[in-house]
Amino acid sequence: MILELDCGNSFVKWRVITEPGASPVAEGVSTQADELARQLSDRNVGGISRCRLVSVRSDEETAAIVSVLSASLSVDVAIARPANSIAGVVNGYNDPWRLGLDRWLAIVAAYELCKRACLVVDLGTAITVDLVARDGAHLGGYIAPGIALLRGQLFAHTRRIRYDRSETESALDDLAPGKDTAEGVERGCLLMARSYVSSQIALARNYLGDDFAIYVTGGDVALVADFPSVNCVPDLVFRGLAIACP
Repeated sequence: MILELDCGNSFVKWRVITEPGASPVAEGVSTQADELARQLSDRNVGGISRCRLVSVRSDEETAAIVSVLSASLSVDVAIARPANSIAGVVNGYNDPWRLGLDRWLAIVAAYELCKRACLVVDLGTAITVDLVARDGAHLGGYIAPGIALLRGQLFAHTRRIRYDRSETESALDDLAPGKDTAEGVERGCLLMARSYVSSQIALARNYLGDDFAIYVTGGDVALVADFPSVNCVPDLVFRGLAIACP
């Protein structure tokens, strides 16, 4: 079996698959390497023969995760690295090594899925948007705060915007103007994120023409699942990881 890990800024998402393209036999989310090892043990996930990961964390944090996995599972860990090109996609950054690896793998996976021009949106801690031309050339992209960062900035820089986090879910029952602080903040941040993605889809036509695929991934993927022509692929980064570390 294969253990795959996406070590993001906030969480480590992991899953175990029997072979590329198969549905996960186990999956979870952790914050640190030791917690991840405990989760694998608690789930009684055995027989792992391969491990691959992508990380946007510091070299020290990534090394700690690799060390724990190597010791607890007795396997070598393949780590996705920056590249000028993979699977027909050409990195469009001036310095390819500075393009976030999770973004890069999502781009590679999206192009592999459609083999045509595409727009790739990752709704995570940050909202990243990348454009890929029909020939696989990455044209660059945009980075904006995700919903959690937008909410966090309001909490950090205003004195009177305070509410219990348990109010968050009920505040999103609809998108009518908020009648209390929780509704105002949650609905405002949601509408801002949805409007941003909508504007990026419209803007992409200037660079990609009218015929392009739209792929959305990330923890907040459900927020735009109702958009026309949007393909929601929650495991897009994992798909790219399998391409980069076959």
